Amino acid sequence: MSAGHNAWLRAMPWVFVLIWSTGFIVARYGMPHAPPMSFLAVRYALSILCFLPWIVLAGVRWPSDRRQAFHLAVTGVLMHAGYLGGVWAAVKAGMGSGLSSLIVGIQPVLTAIWLTSVGGHHVSRRQWLGLLLGFAGLVLVVSRKFGAGGPGDSANWLNLAYAVMALFAITAGTLYQKRFVQPCDVRTANTVQLAAALVVTLPLALLESEAMRWNAELAGAMAWSVLGLTLGGSSLLYMLIQRGAAASVTSLMYLVPPCTALIAWVLFAEPITATTIAGTALTAFGVSLVVRPAR
Repeated sequence: MSAGHNAWLRAMPWVFVLIWSTGFIVARYGMPHAPPMSFLAVRYALSILCFLPWIVLAGVRWPSDRRQAFHLAVTGVLMHAGYLGGVWAAVKAGMGSGLSSLIVGIQPVLTAIWLTSVGGHHVSRRQWLGLLLGFAGLVLVVSRKFGAGGPGDSANWLNLAYAVMALFAITAGTLYQKRFVQPCDVRTANTVQLAAALVVTLPLALLESEAMRWNAELAGAMAWSVLGLTLGGSSLLYMLIQRGAAASVTSLMYLVPPCTALIAWVLFAEPITATTIAGTALTAFGVSLVVRPAR
């Protein structure tokens, strides 16, 4: 294996965190101009249109096993339609990014609980400590966001239900993919997943009464959602789940809110407080305990 390939494998988790962290930035630009399901339906459709010529030109084979295609479709419904749909619907229904990040951030702990109780996998004491420290750091990072948005940043039964749905969808999708999806080309796998997510999301989009108001901000948010988050971030997440342990991969999600805070500081001059820095350091230390190989 070449040195360049090894370097890319080491960099993959951090590139994924950087790309995935832009999700809330995209929501900030695109959400005021489009209803959530319509935005996501267009995103899935455009992503498929990008993947198809790439697959044809590269001569990539599609999954030949119907069972494999079914498993990919299930993960697509969970990890695209369920997770993204839940997060976007929660934010659109008035939940702030701090609370939505915190709820979805429970995923690594939920994954570890499932693995130890049902999945038959061992999560060490060091990893449990890392998961708890990472979550504590996440609370510190997003604490400034609670109530920061005034009337538009509140929790109610509706947006809490959306956020919890997103939490369980991404957790179940990660575990399902690790358990049932066999290694295959990431481009065809992503296309099958996106097609399944589109089938579920499109009928919901047609029920939305709000129209998409196209402008520069919405177009930019859509372009990055397709090229960066779906073709880049989702593909990296697929490969990371295939290559790594579920607890280690999901623990990377703890690093997303700190990275988002850094991006928001650069783009929107949002302040980074001492609490944010302390939470980021604690989160990074917790994740290092989870992903560090056992001796």
